[in-house]
Amino acid sequence: MQALSTSIKNWGLALGFNHIGITDTDLHEAEARHEDWIRKGFHGEMDYMAKHGVKRTRPAELVPNTLRVIAVRLDYLPPNATDSESVLQNSEKAFISRYALGRDYHKVLRNKLQKLCEKIQAELPNFNTDSFEYRVFTDSAPVLEVALAEKSGLGWRGKHTLLINKERGSWFFLGEIYTNLPLAIDAPASNHCGTCSSCMEVCPTQAITAPYEVDARRCISYLTIELKGSIPLELRPLIGNRVYGCDDCQLFCPWNKFAEITKEMDFAVRNGLDDINLIECFNWSEEEFKANMAGSAIYRIGYEQWLRNIAVGLGNAKSSPEIIAALQSRIDNASEMLREHISWALDSQLNQTK
Repeated sequence: MQALSTSIKNWGLALGFNHIGITDTDLHEAEARHEDWIRKGFHGEMDYMAKHGVKRTRPAELVPNTLRVIAVRLDYLPPNATDSESVLQNSEKAFISRYALGRDYHKVLRNKLQKLCEKIQAELPNFNTDSFEYRVFTDSAPVLEVALAEKSGLGWRGKHTLLINKERGSWFFLGEIYTNLPLAIDAPASNHCGTCSSCMEVCPTQAITAPYEVDARRCISYLTIELKGSIPLELRPLIGNRVYGCDDCQLFCPWNKFAEITKEMDFAVRNGLDDINLIECFNWSEEEFKANMAGSAIYRIGYEQWLRNIAVGLGNAKSSPEIIAALQSRIDNASEMLREHISWALDSQLNQTK
């Protein structure tokens, strides 16, 4: 099993993963933290975070016979993307989280994980075993990804709750393979956040309520992606021009000075999304939205939610006749939910001119 474990890591690297680790299925400490987080209601409307019970924290309950978890890391910081801070500082631009600028990561990681499993299956006879049960995951089922990645040595859970790697920062995706193979396990990573609290201090909505704890109900990523209804009034001005996700806690993390540009070209910027104007996005027809976001993670939120997010961004932008005209052009045919956000944005724009 030690030889097979080493080979799996080498095969994973050959497929383009940046780091592979292996761990057992004991998540009792993470289970207690997760249950406390749910009790506090910090998951908001993400009911799926609670409805699976202990399947999320006990891998063998989700996939019977699971003995080990193969955890992988894949860098996503795209090449040649416009500097994030310059986009955030230009209120006329739409800031989109760097992970969503290219192809939908679910498809990319799942394909690579499946190829790794096929390689393992083909090579098993050389390791005197033929029993290989598996299931692959990438942010697609009740899996505690960060806890498993930390136990497998890929990095440590930062105070913003994302995984941080000492050599690569945090700009990466995670994926897992649940398997019945009794593979050799890796040592867990140690924590190197120390006294740093940069991520907590820069969070626009102060969603990081304590070290290693995030109230999703205040998190801009939750508000712009997971929340399907109305964005709370008091949080809209704090969102600024962040229309899909938020990267502030990563942008200010000192460990990301070690981050590297991805070699996975599927994550390269598509359709100029790294530096696009809010008005341009807002003027897309539903057909244009579907065409421009085909194959993107953004496609999942749908057209109406996209317009809702853009409307908030336009409301926070420096007032201009062009923005007011764009907002007015949509208000009559908007749904009740979207009309509410457009009206708020118009009021915000007009108040700036008084």
